[in-house]
Amino acid sequence: MWLTLGKLASKFLRGVRVTTPVTQRGPRAAASPPVSKSERPPARRRPPLRVRLRNNWVMFALMAPGVLFFAVFFYVPMLGNIVAFQDYQPFIGFKESPLVGLANFQELFADPAFWESVRNTLAFAALQLIFFFPAPLALALLINSLVSTRVKRFIQSVVYLPHFISWVLVVALFQQVLGGAGLLSNFLRDHGMSALDVMTDPSTFPLLITGQVIWKDIGWGMIIYLAALASVDQSLYESAAVDGAGRWRRMWHVTLPAVRGVTIMLLVLRLGDVLSVGFEQFLLQRDAVGARAAEVLDTYVYYHGVVYGDWGVGAAAGLVKGVVGALMIWGANKVAHAFGEHGVYSK
Repeated sequence: MWLTLGKLASKFLRGVRVTTPVTQRGPRAAASPPVSKSERPPARRRPPLRVRLRNNWVMFALMAPGVLFFAVFFYVPMLGNIVAFQDYQPFIGFKESPLVGLANFQELFADPAFWESVRNTLAFAALQLIFFFPAPLALALLINSLVSTRVKRFIQSVVYLPHFISWVLVVALFQQVLGGAGLLSNFLRDHGMSALDVMTDPSTFPLLITGQVIWKDIGWGMIIYLAALASVDQSLYESAAVDGAGRWRRMWHVTLPAVRGVTIMLLVLRLGDVLSVGFEQFLLQRDAVGARAAEVLDTYVYYHGVVYGDWGVGAAAGLVKGVVGALMIWGANKVAHAFGEHGVYSK
């Protein structure tokens, strides 16, 4: 039996390439001799594109609809940015419209309404960044702490459902609750108090917009955090509990570090989209509170480009918004790399 095991062991050792250096008896190990280029194993060549396409055609077929969608609706329309440098007229097209250089940008930067829309956009973005961005994480931590699986699934379904409701229905629902003839106003009148119309008050409009965004999209962001929390090793919580860590200590030292990468990635994407605070939401409520309170960059581009027919200025505003968003993503991603995180893309 021992002879048979010795033969099997010798065959196994002959078939395995030794990669560790030879050690000597004593405190120091002998240095392995340098390997010449002729003795090195040949580098593995990358298969040609034709072979890779044939071997992975299923994956490419699954990717094709998504790539086609982004190409048709995102990348091809980027060619229309030439309108920002033209006196564009829709009836004569791109080729016949004369080039005006930077005249549209000069008119844009001299327009007080543009800077007012920039101020409103930054104010709304700051409120959403402060109140809306941490809300999905807080809700995910709360749901993750529940014991009952049925309760978790029920709450997830309830808070996730408003994401699929259009902004038309969301605004109508808030109008029925907070409008001049809504439930809140009727309740105040029945108790001898003055009615409160939140939907037409410019002073409370920023808080109203932020509340609508939280109510509608908090469940969407919660799903991402719950997926990250599901990948946390439960033995880490058990080890922390054995060491005497309470609930808050376990959350601070185990849960939050586990979702730090996802949080930074979402923050980078949010900063890149900081100038897009919602087109439909503001367009539907712009007339109720006035242009001074609800004019943002998206509505500015729509009204100046489509409604007023000043296509060049509208395209210039949209191009400025896109360039600033790209620079924000690049800068935020650099900061993420400085803190040791991957961010949206690697170096």
